Amino acid sequence: MIAQDIIIKPIITEKSMSGLQNNKYTFKVAKNANKIEIAKAVEELFGVKVAKVNTMNCRGRMKRMGLNSGMTPSWKKAIVTLTADSKTIEFFDGMM
Repeated sequence: MIAQDIIIKPIITEKSMSGLQNNKYTFKVAKNANKIEIAKAVEELFGVKVAKVNTMNCRGRMKRMGLNSGMTPSWKKAIVTLTADSKTIEFFDGMM
């Protein structure tokens, strides 16, 4: 897999924005990607140095629309911590 297939999109929430002061960035990633692949993809796409990666699998939720019911898809979230001497990711700079 290439880096664009591993990192799907950034997660922009209040909690993820509070982690930016500690060099922690949150991304939605491919379900079959491991921590090493995620770290290499972030380093390649954004030109930064990754210190560690924490991942979690988020289960889909039950949703109803009238009589119809179904599940939202499950997905994987990665919290990437950058090294202290690494530069920041420019995409997140205008959001703080």
